Amino acid sequence: MSTPSRGLGAVYDRGYRPYEGSLGGEQAATFALYRTSIRRALGIRRSWRQKVLPWTLLAIVTVPAIVNVGVGYVTRNTPAEGFEFITYQEYVGVSSALLLFVAVTAPDVVCPDRRHRVLPLIFARPLVGRDYVLAKVGAIATILFGFSFLPQVVLFVGQMLVSDAALDYLRDNADVLWKVPVAVVLLAVYYAAIGVAVASLTSRRIVGGVALLALALVPSVLSGAVLNSDADGSGPIALINLLALPLYLRDIVFTGHIDEASELGGVTGGGLLATAIYLVVVLAAMALLFLRYREPDA
Repeated sequence: MSTPSRGLGAVYDRGYRPYEGSLGGEQAATFALYRTSIRRALGIRRSWRQKVLPWTLLAIVTVPAIVNVGVGYVTRNTPAEGFEFITYQEYVGVSSALLLFVAVTAPDVVCPDRRHRVLPLIFARPLVGRDYVLAKVGAIATILFGFSFLPQVVLFVGQMLVSDAALDYLRDNADVLWKVPVAVVLLAVYYAAIGVAVASLTSRRIVGGVALLALALVPSVLSGAVLNSDADGSGPIALINLLALPLYLRDIVFTGHIDEASELGGVTGGGLLATAIYLVVVLAAMALLFLRYREPDA
C-alpha cells in the first residue's frame, strides 16, 4: 500500500471481506434474536457463573418427579402401592423456582439492550419492534415450557415404568398427554409476557427483577390476608393474586372447573372471571411491550 501524503486521508486494508452467504429476511433475523436470547438466558457460551442459576432451577423443579417415581418403585406390591406424592395437575406451576427464574432472566435478556443503547442498531434492518418483542417473549416462554414440561415427562415415563402394566397406565392416563402441554403453555406465556413487560420499563436488571417479584408477591399476600379474615376463605378478591391466575386455568384444563378448595372455588363464575383476567393481563403486557419498542430508541 502506498504511503499517503501528509494532510490527506487514507484507507487502510484491515482484511475485511464481504459477506458471501445467503441473506435472510425479517423472519430469519427474528429467529436469530430468539435463539441468541435463549442462549443468553441459559448461560450458553457465557461464564460458568451464568449457568448455575438456570440449571440449578431445572434440577429443583425435577426433584418432585424423581421423588414420586422413587416412592412408586419402593411401594410396588405393598399396601401403599398407588400412592402419589404429586399429581400431574399439581405439578404445573407447583414450584416458585420458575418465578425466580423469570425475575432473573427476563431483565437479563432485555435490559442490557436499553442500557447500552443498542436498540437502534438492532432495529436498523430488517427487525422492527414487533419482531423484537416476539423474539424475547418467545425465548423466555420456550425455556419456561421446557423447564415445566421436562419434569412432567420424567414423571409420566417413570410412573409408567414402575407400574405393573405400562400399556394400561398409558391408556388410563392418555388425557395427560394433551392436558399437561396446554396447561404448561398457559403458564409459560403468562410468566414470559409479564416478566419481559416489567423488565422493559427499566434499564437496570436488579430493578426489573425486584419489580417483578413485588408485582407477583404483594397482591398474593394482600389477597391471602383478606381471605384469611373471611369465614368462607374465598372471594373475588382472589383474582388480584397474579400468581394464582394461571393455576386457575390449569384446573379448568384438567377438570373443567376451578378447584373447590382454592381461594376462587366458592365464587360463582370463577372460571370465566379467571380466564378473562388472565387474557387482560397477558394482552396488557404485550400491548405495553409493543408500545415500548415501537421506536428504535425506546
